[in-house]
Amino acid sequence: MALHIIVTVKQVIDPEMPTSAYTLEAAGPRVATPATLPPVLNGFDEHALEAALRLKDSQGATITVLSVGAQFSLDIMKKALAMGTDSLVLCQDPLFANLPDSFVTAQILRAAITKIGAFDLIICGRQASDWDNAQVPLMLAELLDVPCLSLAQKIDAADGKVVVEQLVPDGHVVAEASLPALVTVSNELGAPRYPTMRTIMAANRKRPTLWKAADLALDPAVLTSRLELVDLAFPMRAQQCEIIPGSDAAEAGKNLALTLRAAQLI
Repeated sequence: MALHIIVTVKQVIDPEMPTSAYTLEAAGPRVATPATLPPVLNGFDEHALEAALRLKDSQGATITVLSVGAQFSLDIMKKALAMGTDSLVLCQDPLFANLPDSFVTAQILRAAITKIGAFDLIICGRQASDWDNAQVPLMLAELLDVPCLSLAQKIDAADGKVVVEQLVPDGHVVAEASLPALVTVSNELGAPRYPTMRTIMAANRKRPTLWKAADLALDPAVLTSRLELVDLAFPMRAQQCEIIPGSDAAEAGKNLALTLRAAQLI
C-alpha cells in the first residue's frame, strides 16, 4: 500500500534579501518587506519535499503539503505542487499571524493533521530560515505521540518502519523507527528538483484547501502564546581596519607577520 506522506512547509522572507530592503515595525513587532520582493518557501522545507518525492518515485506515495500562516502567496506555495506533490492544505487565518511561540504553531499543525486523517510519515525541514528555532517538528512529534528522527540525509520507508541516515559530527548513524513517524531533513539530503513545465501546468489546475481556525476546532487558549516578542533590532556590527606600514611589499609583509605574532594569531 502506498505511503501517505505529509510535508510541512513554511512561507518565509527571502533569506537572500539584503537587510537594507526591509524595515522593522514597532507594531507587532514585525518585519516589513516591500511588495517587490516576494517571500519564498523555506529552503530546508524544499529538501523535505524532495525527500518525500524520492519516496514517491521509488515506491509510490501520496504527498500532502501542509502550511500555517496569516496570508499566503499562492504563486509561492504552489511551487510545492509544481514539484510533484498531490495536494496542498493551507491553514490561513489572521489569528495565525506573527506566532513567536513554536508550541502554538505545533498545536495548529497537530489539529490540521488530525483533520487530514491517517498518515504514515511526516517530513519537515530541520528549521525555518526566519527564526531558526528548530522546535516545531520536535514538538509536533510529541503532540502526535509518534517517534521523531532528526537531521536525516537519507530516508527509506517500507515494511512498517522508516530507516534514516542521521547526521553526526563525524559522519552519520543509521536509525529506524516504526511508522507512523516524523523525520526532519537537512540540506545534505541533496538539491531539490526543479518543477517541469508539465508539473507547473498540473499545479495551476489544482486548488489548495483553505482552513481557518474555526475549521480546525481550535480552543482559543491554544492560540495564546506563552512567549512575548518584546522587540526586534538589527545586530550591531563594528569593523576595524589597521594599515600595516612598510617601505615596500616585503617589509609590509614582515611587519604584518610580526603584528599577527604579537596578537598570538600565528
